[in-house]
Amino acid sequence: MIEDYLLTLILFTPILGGLIILLLPKDRVPLIRWFALLGSLVPLALAITMWRAYDPGQPGFQFQVQLDWYPPIGASFHLGVDGISVVLVLLATLLTPISILISWNIKDRIRTYMALFLMLETGMLGVFLTLDLMLFFLFWELGLVPMYFLINQWGSEKGTRTVAGREISARNYASIKFLILTMAGSLGLLLAISLIGVVGDTFDIVEITRKWSALDQPLTVLGLPINVPIRTVKSVAFWAFVVAFAVKVPIWPFHTWLPDAHTEAPTGGSMILAGVLLKLGGYGFLRLVLPLYPAEAKDFAWVLALLATTSIVLGAFAAWGQTDFKRLVAYSSVNHMGFVVLGIAAAFFAAGTLAADDAVFAVNGAVLQMFNHGLSAAGMFLLVGVIYDRTRTRDLAAYGGLFQLAPVFGGILIFTSMSSLGLPGLNGFVSEFLVVRGAWPIYTFFTVLSMLGLLITGIYILKGIRGALHGPLNEKYADIPMEINRREVIAIAPLMVLMLLIGVWPSWIVEVFNETVMSLVGG
Repeated sequence: MIEDYLLTLILFTPILGGLIILLLPKDRVPLIRWFALLGSLVPLALAITMWRAYDPGQPGFQFQVQLDWYPPIGASFHLGVDGISVVLVLLATLLTPISILISWNIKDRIRTYMALFLMLETGMLGVFLTLDLMLFFLFWELGLVPMYFLINQWGSEKGTRTVAGREISARNYASIKFLILTMAGSLGLLLAISLIGVVGDTFDIVEITRKWSALDQPLTVLGLPINVPIRTVKSVAFWAFVVAFAVKVPIWPFHTWLPDAHTEAPTGGSMILAGVLLKLGGYGFLRLVLPLYPAEAKDFAWVLALLATTSIVLGAFAAWGQTDFKRLVAYSSVNHMGFVVLGIAAAFFAAGTLAADDAVFAVNGAVLQMFNHGLSAAGMFLLVGVIYDRTRTRDLAAYGGLFQLAPVFGGILIFTSMSSLGLPGLNGFVSEFLVVRGAWPIYTFFTVLSMLGLLITGIYILKGIRGALHGPLNEKYADIPMEINRREVIAIAPLMVLMLLIGVWPSWIVEVFNETVMSLVGG
């Protein structure tokens, strides 16, 4: 049956398509573009098949595949999905073909660009699908390489930065900063994973969760008679995981790579970076940190809640202060992903306690916020790319009155902006409300402070709309075709449909992961 191989096909179809693209003649541009698009639609079709076959009421992981990979160290090729990963797999497979479609305006080295994009998709999917810690880390790192090259080779050609007395292009600076900071966060993750594997004699996430959480005996370091309290070991490993995932989300103060990477990346790269790659951190908190370190998570949940609230507030103020439209949208991701981390922090503190029911609301909101932010952020970066292609600028002050020249584009921008703002009736409101509802009884003070971020969100969204669409018409654009074209409308249409559908009827998606969340936090 196809269900026996479903996850394997979803995982490896993109990279197989990328390898085939590298064999196509480089001058056959239409063939390369269409093959890349169709190749990315295959995982989407398989993900929809998985979605339809997934049973939310069945406990544990479904569609599991487990084969020996490297038995001497206890590593295996183990795949499986629960309600949380099903939703994020759907998000990744949906945004990839949309990003490829919007990337048809790439003119240089198209074959390599498309192959890297499909390789990136396999890296992202691997994180969501694998149930082995070594495979998790392998796919975690795999996604860094193609994104580095997408920013470095196809990023913005304008702008320079001075580093150590030397001038380098802004895209080189952004790509190197992205790679170094995310890899630095991953070093501790690798060491902690190695430690867990040595202690548990396996890297299987399901098995190690049971063994690691029950471990209470002192450890002997390198066979020497030096007893290390297990609580100390767990605390060190806990922080290694937390820092790696905090960098990826990213939350303040680990966010500094994000605005540069977003600003310099090509439009399709920005869409995937905001829409999916940031979600790897939130997923890591739920998949690994909470099950492996329940005691440490409870002790230090307030730290995560503090950083989340700081991200919500400072991210909103930073977005408000931007004059570069793309940079404004980039800082909005820090703001919106802060709500994801606030919901997760509430679960860290309340899991398995009398407040677990509230934590269920918070984590449901966090998972839904990851999906919703993927839709709205990808849509916003798509629209910023559309306006940049016409005007060759991202300066909000340089637009002026474009609604008169592009009313369809203006309507789509307002709709997508309202989704990002959290307008009732659209998807952003539902997820943020669930997070606030769940976090309020657990972290009342932090939740109250986060409302300031919501207020400023409305201000910076309206600032972006006003700068791009309203005011006196800039006459230099009067003779330039400014309206959004058919390809771009086709690309953003599925996102808009989902924004509205989740806003008016959220239960169809929440019920997919609600049982998983209840099992995770003990609600």
